[in-house]
Amino acid sequence: MGRSFESIRLGVNEIVDRWNRSSRSLRKEDQKYGEKLAKFAKMHSSEVFIACDDPLEAAVFSVLVETIKRQEKQKYGES
Repeated sequence: MGRSFESIRLGVNEIVDRWNRSSRSLRKEDQKYGEKLAKFAKMHSSEVFIACDDPLEAAVFSVLVETIKRQEKQKYGES
């Protein structure tokens, strides 16, 4: 049986929902960072569904891409 892209997408959405719930258990000043991670998880995950069999891998890959992209923008003074 082949893998379903929809199940990967649903899996990422479930992970994002869990990360958002987990963010609420963080200290007040850290909650915004947890929420950002959840947001980042969805930003590129659609693009990596083809390459990833695991929703967590897709979510983490997306977070890392967005994190590196933002670091480089800061490094080079882009907004």
